[in-house]
Amino acid sequence: MSCYNTRVVPAPIGDVWKALRNFHDMSWAAGVIDKLEPVGKLASDQIGARRILNGVFHETLHALDDKNHEIRYTIDAGPDALAPENVTDYVGQVRVFPVTDRGHTFVEWSSRWQDSKGGVKEFCDPIYNALLNALVTRFS
Repeated sequence: MSCYNTRVVPAPIGDVWKALRNFHDMSWAAGVIDKLEPVGKLASDQIGARRILNGVFHETLHALDDKNHEIRYTIDAGPDALAPENVTDYVGQVRVFPVTDRGHTFVEWSSRWQDSKGGVKEFCDPIYNALLNALVTRFS
């Protein structure tokens, strides 16, 4: 089971990647992410870094690849369909690619999970779309 969302952001890949790679800063997503709380002492670019988004989404960074512009994280706990008793093995991934003819960036945000009691895609797709729209707005 999975979600898949994309946008073209009107900014160079270096600028977009700089915003996305900081696991402890989602200020570019104002209005979607109102509160981000780093958890623990790991830096935002260290594997194992943790955060809590909007007081309810508990996430852990599992991969940060500057060469391939990729982030992978898990949602360890969340509300509703993302509660631990409702879904297992939830992994999110963000990848960015240059759109070379315009100097823009293609952003791909996807997630997958093993088992759920339902509603994960319906719960997550609007959030990922809102995050991608906020990213486009940030660079417009």
